[in-house]
Formats: sequence, C-alpha cells, structure tokens
Amino acid sequence: MIKFLLIVNRRGQPRVKKYYENFKQSAVYEAEVIKKCFLRGPSECNFFDHQSARIVYRKYGNICFITGISEDENELGIWEFIHNIVETLTEYFKEVREIDIMLNIDRVTMILDEMIANGRIIESTQSRILAPIYVMDQAVGK
Repeated sequence: MIKFLLIVNRRGQPRVKKYYENFKQSAVYEAEVIKKCFLRGPSECNFFDHQSARIVYRKYGNICFITGISEDENELGIWEFIHNIVETLTEYFKEVREIDIMLNIDRVTMILDEMIANGRIIESTQSRILAPIYVMDQAVGK
C-alpha cells in the first residue's frame, strides 16, 4: 500500500503532497525523507527504510518523485509505477517540468487521483487515465 507520494524540486521543496491512510504527516518527517533521498548517490539503491515506511524514489531532472510504502508492497513495482506517473504526465504536458506542475497542480492531482485510490494503484493505462482529463479540458475550453 502506498502511504504517501511527494513530488519535490531539486531544492527539496515539495510541490505535490498526497497522503493515503492515516499517516503521520509532519514537516520534519518530510524533510528527513527528502534529505535522505538527495544525499544518496547514483550508485546507491533507490529504496530504503525510514521509520515506519519503506521509501522508494526516482529522480527526473529537477524533480524527484518520492513514495512511502508499506512493508508488503513490491519496491520494484512501485519504482516502475513512478516511471508510469512520469510518462503519463509527459503525455499530458509534453514535458514534465517543475513550472508545469506548479501552474497545473489541479491537473496533476486529478491524474494522480485517476491512478491511485486509498493507497492502491487502480489504473496504469495512460489513455484511460487521461481520458477524463481531456474531457474536462474540452468542457472548459482549454
């Protein structure tokens, strides 16, 4: 089960925070996790244990996607799921940049909500994820 998902810029500032289940969300905990992710070198594994969660992260340019998962979740599956999130955001925005995430936080949140519900992955097919978003874009004339 996914406990939380953070999208963070290179300076360690969270741009998107999604918490699933009753997970203790504190700025100190987030800062510790973000710091650990950025201090790890490229030769180190992209998942590690931190307090009550297993952390899986993936860096893409200036953006880092960080998830906290339960012990029974598959780390490699979540690692690939992060890539699927990035591919879906790339399909929608044509390029995933921090500015796109900041200016379209509502769209990013809707995409994540189409993919994850209550900490469980419910959809991974890009066309099914983006279809309701495109319909809403047409309705508002975007």
